Amino acid sequence: MVFSSVTFLFYFLPAFLICYFAVPGVRAKNLVLLAFSLVFYAWGGLANVAVLAVSILANYVFALVIDTRSQPWRLRMLGLAVAANLGGLIAFKYAGFLAENLNVLLEPTGLALPVVHLALPLGISFFTFHAISYLVDVYRGKARANGRFEEIAVYITMFPQLVAGPIVRYSTIAHRIRARRTTLGRVSAGLRIFVIGLSWKVLIADQVAPVVAAVFDNTPAPNLAEAWLGVSAYALQIYFDFGGYSNMAIGLALAMGVKFPRNFNLPYGALSITDFWRRWHMSLSSWFRDYLYIPLGGNRHGHMHTALNLWAVFLLCGLWHGASWTFIIWGVHHGTFLVLERTRLGALLKAGPRLVGHAYVLLVVLSGWVWFRANGLNEAGALFAGLVGLNGTGPLAVSTSALLAPLTIAMLILGWPLSMFGLPQPGARWMAPRLRQALYAVTDTATVALLFALCVLSVAAATYSPFLYFRF
Repeated sequence: MVFSSVTFLFYFLPAFLICYFAVPGVRAKNLVLLAFSLVFYAWGGLANVAVLAVSILANYVFALVIDTRSQPWRLRMLGLAVAANLGGLIAFKYAGFLAENLNVLLEPTGLALPVVHLALPLGISFFTFHAISYLVDVYRGKARANGRFEEIAVYITMFPQLVAGPIVRYSTIAHRIRARRTTLGRVSAGLRIFVIGLSWKVLIADQVAPVVAAVFDNTPAPNLAEAWLGVSAYALQIYFDFGGYSNMAIGLALAMGVKFPRNFNLPYGALSITDFWRRWHMSLSSWFRDYLYIPLGGNRHGHMHTALNLWAVFLLCGLWHGASWTFIIWGVHHGTFLVLERTRLGALLKAGPRLVGHAYVLLVVLSGWVWFRANGLNEAGALFAGLVGLNGTGPLAVSTSALLAPLTIAMLILGWPLSMFGLPQPGARWMAPRLRQALYAVTDTATVALLFALCVLSVAAATYSPFLYFRF
């Protein structure tokens, strides 16, 4: 079940909101939220629920032990708990990939490991990182282990963020799980954010998705125009798809009285790759910083050690996204530019014109998206060849140009200023503050209503379109 579906918008969400606000008390609301979250997750397969249940029960027990043992035992138990979580993630997500690559090394010996690709439970990368952050925060004393099993289950299974984030730390929302207050203002603001996220997904990301598929999946050797069109379209698709999901999750949580962290902040408007990663998938960036980069030593032990830490973090960041060499290369790609920006390049970017900084970021990010989206190394090579004109400089293929309907072209054009600079603030500066505020309220309400109507029409007419980050 996806947020941008008829089932969710017209059946699941209304039923949840009615039940959630009908019951009194936070504990009853938690039980409603837990029940609906399990139904939401089970929609993707009952086997997924079994994996999730084991994770919840194991981490509930691990946290209680970590919070009561003496110091040596606490550290050992934390290591065991983190290893268990990562072991499950590796078994489901990376076992086949590791076996395939080990078989390449074992080929001269005549030996071979069995290659098994297990069905990947929805959102396993996300709920595994949620669990690890909970355990580490308990060990560090930032949170106490929660003895109420249903509250830990709610934290991990909360359906707005269960399958695609943002990554919410337990210490951030622990007090809201046990005591929260919902108001009409929060519900209104939350649903507004939800509609904006829905429009990002349905009206922009899904609109440019066929162009991306045509170039990346159906064009073996894209020419100059096709390659740049495909990469530019994918940059917009992944931002408005994942950013749209994050906004919907944040909006739903706010309507329930829970505040999720912001996950995107106009990333394509960054002036460096360092700045980009402060704006893109912010919850993941901060997770890797606090639970991996800083424990590795951060930038405290000289330039070489810092560079190795950055490469290690982004290699693992790439691998977290998928079991493929293209994802690993994408991570190293970004890690390399982060390292370079700690040399004179960083000072030059700060001193140079903003236009140069924007151009540099877009060039690095767009070239990185080739690795991220390509179906394999050969396909990535063909895309890069197209970007520099080695596959020819002719016009778009007829099959690709046929996809460029007026609305698609409009989204390809409007998407860039929206992703770089956001929406302009309505109302002239010469207006009185109250008049400007009233004008904003009217235009905001009308715009949200119009966007929701357009989304409903689009959802009713469209085919199934899962979020891109569901596969991670």
